[in-house]
Amino acid sequence: MTRSLAIIDRLAALHPKGYDLTLGRIQRLLKALGSPETRIPPVFHVAGTNGKGSTVAFLRAILEAAGLRVHTDTSPHLVSYNERYRLATGPGTSAFVDDDRFADALARAEAANGQEPITLFELLTAAGFLLFAETPADVVLLEVGLGGRFDSTNVIDEPLVSVITSISLDHQAFLGDTVEKIAFEKAGIIKGGRPVVLSPNGDSIREVFERVVRDVKAGPLYVGGQDFTAFEEHGRLVFQDADGLLDLPLPRLLGRHQIQNAGTAIAAIRASGLDIPTRAFETGLETVDWPARLQRLTHGALVTAAPAGSEVWLDGGHNPGAGEVVASAMADLEDRLPRPLFLIAGMLTTKDPAGFFGPFAGLVRHVFTVPIPQSEAAWAPEPLAEAAIAAGLSAQPVSGPEEALRLLGEGWQFERSPRILICGSLYLAGDVLALNGTPPR
Repeated sequence: MTRSLAIIDRLAALHPKGYDLTLGRIQRLLKALGSPETRIPPVFHVAGTNGKGSTVAFLRAILEAAGLRVHTDTSPHLVSYNERYRLATGPGTSAFVDDDRFADALARAEAANGQEPITLFELLTAAGFLLFAETPADVVLLEVGLGGRFDSTNVIDEPLVSVITSISLDHQAFLGDTVEKIAFEKAGIIKGGRPVVLSPNGDSIREVFERVVRDVKAGPLYVGGQDFTAFEEHGRLVFQDADGLLDLPLPRLLGRHQIQNAGTAIAAIRASGLDIPTRAFETGLETVDWPARLQRLTHGALVTAAPAGSEVWLDGGHNPGAGEVVASAMADLEDRLPRPLFLIAGMLTTKDPAGFFGPFAGLVRHVFTVPIPQSEAAWAPEPLAEAAIAAGLSAQPVSGPEEALRLLGEGWQFERSPRILICGSLYLAGDVLALNGTPPR
């Protein structure tokens, strides 16, 4: 066990678990630490239901291609907590925080907190601010953990840009039971006098943001589909806003939704006022990397265990909106190169499995449902299989991805080698990357 993980395990056992949305605890802790959040580089603050991690990945790839020093804070991690913090190592380069520095920051946050109530995410956020304040960089990319208004990252008073990606139903118990209520929570990261970039969303969601921007005197507001557009044309990504048109390569990340995420990232950079050359946008789109988001696994233990010639894909999307975009991406692959599609799926009990599985009806040959060993809040395979069946899919529970791959190899006949999508949870995705021997780098 690493030194940082030993501290995290102790903190997780001592302090409140789960979500308790308030800013009081993190504000108290940061004050005790000397307010490191006021000493970090300018911040791109990113919220949203789906796409915020991919948008951050595009931002990092483009800004680093321009030679900037970039810190990044994302969550959750896949295999190691250290993945949450990338620190700039020089112009255009960065790396996951090394364990000694991470453990030191965690220990300082723990000591400053004393015995006061605190959540693990708040302690992690405070440690991240310490790391970012004490390491030189040009910008920070800061991803919201949950919601926005009361998320512990929302202590930044003057973000360079507030960025909001696609919004759909998720975490309804904490954020509200309509997309408009959820949008209001996300809009909490908007600050007076600062620009806002909103991905393409429905009219009712746009109206929520327009109202909040007026109320807090923020802006300008740049709305996707209205003030900027991003679309595919002749195998290229075309981005256009009031400042002109960019003719760019298609993103390295698969799926039509990634064109919108890339467009949102480009709009955010242009709204920030940073002078980024066109070549950096091109290089960023071609080199962007974001594990477990329609990631093709090409080698490793699980790939070897799959039937010969299989395509093995991994995606951590876990709500109905994610189900729609991932199913759409699989349909596009089917149009280009038909293969029988099988799902290996695990999900948390806080998610809507019927909503996630529904878009795959008519597209998937069979679903194997699996547990998520690292989570106490995962659906058991049996009721998850029942949910898939209720959504119109053929499904069966199994003990894990290894058994699913074994059954595929032993009990199924294919006209072509199968396409296998492991999906439903970032926690499952992390387990899979560890089992496969291909953790994020």
